[in-house]
Formats: sequence, C-alpha cells, structure tokens
Amino acid sequence: MSRTPSGSEWLSLAQTKVAEATSVYEMRLAQSLLLPLMGLSLIETAQALGQSVPTVSRLRRDFIALQEGASLPRKRWGGRRHAYWSPEEEQAFLAPFLEEAEKGGLLVVPPIHRALEEKLGQKVPPSTVYRMLHRHGWRKVAPDKRHIKGDPEVQEAFKKNASPKSSPRNPPSSR
Repeated sequence: MSRTPSGSEWLSLAQTKVAEATSVYEMRLAQSLLLPLMGLSLIETAQALGQSVPTVSRLRRDFIALQEGASLPRKRWGGRRHAYWSPEEEQAFLAPFLEEAEKGGLLVVPPIHRALEEKLGQKVPPSTVYRMLHRHGWRKVAPDKRHIKGDPEVQEAFKKNASPKSSPRNPPSSR
C-alpha cells in the first residue's frame, strides 16, 4: 500500500485543486487526497466519492503524480491491452488468406488458426481467429441453398427416376 501524504502543504494544495477543478475527474482526483487528510478512511472516502477503494487509491496516486510534474493520466481504461498484434500486423497476417477468399475460394478458419498458432508459437482459442476476421470486416456467410457444383438437370432426372421407397415425401405405409 502506498504511503499516505500528510502535512498542511498537501491539505492546502488539495483544497485549492478542489476549488479550481474544471471537470468531475479533476474534482475526484483532489477529493481522493483531501478527504483522507481531513480524517476519513479510504473506505469512507470511497463511499463518499461513489468509487471503490482501489479506484480511490489509484486517484490518489494519479493526483500526487500530477502534482510532481507527470502528465495527466488517462481518463478511461479501454484499449486492446491483451492483443497479440497491432491492427496493421493482423492485416498483414490475414492478407494471403483474404486474397485467396476474394478470388472465389472459401475462407476456412482451421488453416488460419494453425498458421496463427505457428506464428505466435503458442496455443490460442479458435475464437481469436473469428474475432480477428470480424475486426477486419469478414463475417460468417450462410451457405447457398444449393451446392456450387450441383447440376440442376441431374437432380431433376434423379427425382423423376428415383423409386418411391427412397423418397422422403412418400413414407412407407404401415400395414
């Protein structure tokens, strides 16, 4: 746990910053330091600010860092913190597969998954490939109503010449 700043200089600085705050975030930063200096515990400060105790501790740390000359910390968490690659690297990895699919071939996930695992040198879940394809504008397309190599004339000839026993439309009668 970090040391609690004390002293009248921190108290007066926090009071000044509360008065000068131009946003809710700046107000919370200053209050996270001011309220404990005025006698509240971290739990009571968290309840007063409507935040969790770890968030109050983080706000206190950010306020102190800001006063010591650091840049303003980020306001939102967001971002791709667990990504394997940047979007550009993903695009470069997917390029050969996407070119093949655009020529009329099918985009099949298992080969992409194997190539991804080889490139990364570790196992990854298949959903990673699906999410990667989704990020780059690919979606799962429902199959066509007919097979691309199917011949309608041959199918009609089969329907005409097939015996009634093999037809699902004429179930065998029970005797």
